[in-house]
Amino acid sequence: MRIKRTAFRICLLAAGCLLAISSPASADLKVGTALVDVTPVQLPAIINGGFLSRQADKVVSPLHARTLVLDEGGERIAIVVVDSCMIPRLLLDDAKALAAMKTDIPADRILISATHTHTAAASMSCLGTEADPNYVPYLRERLAAAIVEAESNLQPARVGFGSIDCPDFTASRRWILRPDRMQTDPFGNKSVRANMHTARTFDDVTGPTGPEDPSLNMIAFQSLDGKPLAVLANFSMHYYGTQPISSDYFGVFCNSLSKKIANTEGGDSEEASVEPKCLSILSHGCSGDIWRRDYFDHTQETQPGSNMTEYAELLADEAKKAYEQIEFRSVAPLRMIERRITLNYRVPDAQQLQWAQQIVEAMGDRPPKDKTEVYAHEAIILHERQSTEVVLQAIQLGDIAIATTPNETYALTGLKVKLQSPLAQTMVIELANGGDGYIPPPEQHYLGGYNTWPARSAGLEVQAEPKIVENLLEMLEQLTDQERAAYQPAGKRWEESVLSLDPVAFYRLDEFAPSAAIDRSGHSRTGFLEPGVSMFLEGPQLDSEKPESAAACNRAVHFSGSRLNANLNGIGEEYTVICRFWNGMPTDGRDTTGWIFSRGHDFGLGANSLHIGIGGTATKPGRVIVQQGEDVIAVGETETKRHSWHALAIVCDGKNVSLFLDGVAAPELTAALKSVPPSSMPFFFAGRSDRKDAFEGRMDEIAVFSRKLSPAELTELVPKQK
Repeated sequence: MRIKRTAFRICLLAAGCLLAISSPASADLKVGTALVDVTPVQLPAIINGGFLSRQADKVVSPLHARTLVLDEGGERIAIVVVDSCMIPRLLLDDAKALAAMKTDIPADRILISATHTHTAAASMSCLGTEADPNYVPYLRERLAAAIVEAESNLQPARVGFGSIDCPDFTASRRWILRPDRMQTDPFGNKSVRANMHTARTFDDVTGPTGPEDPSLNMIAFQSLDGKPLAVLANFSMHYYGTQPISSDYFGVFCNSLSKKIANTEGGDSEEASVEPKCLSILSHGCSGDIWRRDYFDHTQETQPGSNMTEYAELLADEAKKAYEQIEFRSVAPLRMIERRITLNYRVPDAQQLQWAQQIVEAMGDRPPKDKTEVYAHEAIILHERQSTEVVLQAIQLGDIAIATTPNETYALTGLKVKLQSPLAQTMVIELANGGDGYIPPPEQHYLGGYNTWPARSAGLEVQAEPKIVENLLEMLEQLTDQERAAYQPAGKRWEESVLSLDPVAFYRLDEFAPSAAIDRSGHSRTGFLEPGVSMFLEGPQLDSEKPESAAACNRAVHFSGSRLNANLNGIGEEYTVICRFWNGMPTDGRDTTGWIFSRGHDFGLGANSLHIGIGGTATKPGRVIVQQGEDVIAVGETETKRHSWHALAIVCDGKNVSLFLDGVAAPELTAALKSVPPSSMPFFFAGRSDRKDAFEGRMDEIAVFSRKLSPAELTELVPKQK
């Protein structure tokens, strides 16, 4: 389950990491700020953020461009965060060029990102909404003006970094549907195995498709005499949802944090609301698959606060805790690089193009009125464009790093960058320098859903995500002159215990991507993960110590009709398998809830094959079962709960198979085998050899031994559950 902690961790600048590449370290950092109104002046305005076009004729809360200009050692850069759903690259390139003409900041040293409020004026055409022709030129001018103003306010400053985990404020919104509850896409195909907010009907789903990133990071600046100047925060939560025109929770958070910091420094709250003494900025973290509601608590919509204002105020309270612990330093070398790469669109084939052309031709000049027409129109656009240029940036500020993507980026993608960055203090800002749509990790395309349907909102090639991640890591390495970090999984002491018993294969299942299931035993028995997996989900806690942060927890794989295929030829009659499982299916949803372990020939169900699973309506729901061939030969008595981690040990001596559950010393069951599976039979996990009733949920920490483990060894590896 999700880690629910309010304890925070504070990351401080380390002086030993502040080495310059092109210039010696200095204390010449300067910061300038600007808060510029970008609310449309011509109403009604077209609003972004939906499948179909809509307009608004009133302003609920103003929109702003919150701007920092940083200067140090001859380098000068600008960072702008705009209350907008998304802004196209060409508009931003124009605004940067205009700002570069009026300042000493080169265009490729300007970062402009959108907050992703769904209630702002439309500056980009996407899906069924066209850009507002009155707003686009106005926004261009205002963005340049914000950079000019911030540059004029430069003053000497110090910098610090803070971070706090806020798991109660963010959660996964993309969930996996049960195989019998799949949905139909706009093209008429029953392809949707996962989609946003499907967990509103909780029995329809098995679990979320990816991890969360609950870390709220911030880079803070203060004057040399200790007065707060600015905070650039970053958090992964998509948007709250309110009426247009509005900055959504982003604006409320920024105003609230500025007031709280002013009060911390002895300022007046009311005064700070007029002209904040500290400019607070909230940039959009990797939130493509993230929202505020925790669907695991499916009885009600739980979250901090009862409305948007309370939610933002409480999140600002958490941010203030981190801010109060920041250690500010004067030394901060500043560097920035930009890279532009070309990525292909997933264009329609001849049949899809003909389908789209017929629909668009029938529409004539009117805008789309439903999703089918929207995606037909988008198919024509992708066909005409074929490819696009995307802008990536990386910034180093001492031992702090910022990486950007122009996409709606999944939390997993942000974690890939953060956990492998050469600098531990790294934030990832999405929807920066363009609006190039969702980039699901490649394995997520298999599960479908609207963030995979080809359109400007999700049209980049399947491999766009790993290409962008690799480019960002290369840029960070170039910027810092350091190698990327190697990801270190949690549970190292438990891993050492497993390896001390010499397993023939050991799959920790903590990889970022499903290229392979790495065998940690040293015997090179790499496993194959079939299509239909989601990576890096929260796994079971293995060691007694809790991880220092939510991002550092143990990781697992979620299986959706797929299996881990392990060729372990040569294992004889005696063997032991240890694994952990987390079932996502209702245990009364089908005859067999799912198969955890299987030994048999692929696509077959021979008489001497062996299968271990979780019972359903045909036996006892939620109890472990043993089947040989087509016959169930034993059923346990202990119920395994849905969405809970359980530890299972399978011990086979050639004559009998015994199952040990959750560290209980006595076996849950022992069954006499009718025959012994031959050593040539492969091992399958999370599914049966004939591919029926695959396990729907997470599996982790699979270890296989070519002997019977002793009771003492089993107790060591599978301690009793508390």
